[in-house]
Amino acid sequence: MSAAPFDQRDGWIWYDGQFVPWRDAQVHVLTHGLHYGSSVFEGERAYGGVVFKSREHSERLKKSGQILDFEIPFTVAEIDAAKLAVIEKNGLKDAYLRPVAWRGSEMMGVAAQHNKIHLAIATWEWPSYFDPAQKMKGIRLDMADYRRPDPATAPSTAKAAGLYMICTISKHRAERRGYADALMLDWQGRVAECTGANVFFIRDGVVHTPTADCFLDGITRQTVIELAKRRGFEVAERRIMPDELGSFTECFITGTAAEVTPVSEVGAHTYVPGEMTKILMDDYSAEVLPKAKAA
Repeated sequence: MSAAPFDQRDGWIWYDGQFVPWRDAQVHVLTHGLHYGSSVFEGERAYGGVVFKSREHSERLKKSGQILDFEIPFTVAEIDAAKLAVIEKNGLKDAYLRPVAWRGSEMMGVAAQHNKIHLAIATWEWPSYFDPAQKMKGIRLDMADYRRPDPATAPSTAKAAGLYMICTISKHRAERRGYADALMLDWQGRVAECTGANVFFIRDGVVHTPTADCFLDGITRQTVIELAKRRGFEVAERRIMPDELGSFTECFITGTAAEVTPVSEVGAHTYVPGEMTKILMDDYSAEVLPKAKAA
């Protein structure tokens, strides 16, 4: 992957219904989304030129905007088509996609109900969120200082840019301490998620994952739960307390960027990526591959 800054790359970005050269896809410094967090986004992957669960992502993007009190001026079908078009325009097959929608710069202040809503979609090569060699051994997770907020205080079901502020802080602190990421607790002190991925644990053949009621119920999370059930694995979506972390034998995280990544350590607790984790990794890899259409 190129080390060039993201504003200095070549290619095309789909921007409000048309393609613009990558370096020209800009917003003004007084854009509402920059100052007040009125922005939502998606992270998606294309495999073989097909965006995995594209419609689900587009529907969530639209819903996230509505939760933040704005309507993205494109239909789900139009967003799906734009994603395919931007992949083709950039000559990519296996790629990461970043749709992002935000309030524009017509007014500057907390209230900006009449600001234009913009939508842009960028795509680039992003082979793996974590170093491939390290991924197979299992990544190390620190414990984050910040917690996911009470859903009565923040729109936790939206993939809103502002909700990731504490994730950035937590991941930076973890990386400075030699970890790959950080595990966050929820507002009541229960296990929640990582800074950009959901978390799963395994004990005695049962897959455990926190109830997603105050953080994002990831599309990859939903996919892995479905895959586990197809395998006949019991899946327990429940409250998980930090004092349980030492009782699990396997742990992995899920997300569009992370896909299915084994975990070898969470704070003082260690895990060994085992057979069930490997099965779900392989099943997910098979699931995302484009399916041949029936004759």
